[in-house]
Amino acid sequence: MSFDMTAGKRRKANMRRHQDWFRQAERVVEATRLLLQGGFYEQVCFLSQQAAALAAKAWLESQGRIRTGHSISHLLKQARQIKPEILAKARILDRYYIPPRYPNGFAQGAPMDYYDEPTAKEAIDCAQNILEFIKTKIKGL
Repeated sequence: MSFDMTAGKRRKANMRRHQDWFRQAERVVEATRLLLQGGFYEQVCFLSQQAAALAAKAWLESQGRIRTGHSISHLLKQARQIKPEILAKARILDRYYIPPRYPNGFAQGAPMDYYDEPTAKEAIDCAQNILEFIKTKIKGL
C-alpha cells in the first residue's frame, strides 16, 4: 500500500483485506500448537489471544468497519450478533494480552512460571472456537 494515499482510499483498500486478516489468525493458531509441544505455555496463551483478535478484526473489516484495540470481547461486541459463550471465551483470552509477556505482570517470577499445559490448551480451544464462529459470519471464507 502506498503511503501517499488519502485516508479514505487507504480505508477502502483495507476493507478488502478481511480474508488476509483471517488467514493470519488461522496461521497463528497453528503456531500455538507447535509452541504447546515445546512447553512454551505463556506464549501459547498470548498468541491465542492474538489469533482471536485478528479474527475479530477480520469480521469487523468484512462489515466495512476498521477497529483497533486488543480486547477481543470489546471488538466482538462491536460486531454484534455475538453468542454469550463466544463472548465468555473472548473474556478468557483478554486476560492473556499482557501477563504472559512481561515479568512485571506478576509480583515475582517470570510469566513462564505461571502458565501450564491445561491453561495453554484452554487458550487454544478458546481461540479455535472464536475463529470457527467468526468463519460462519464472514462471507467468502
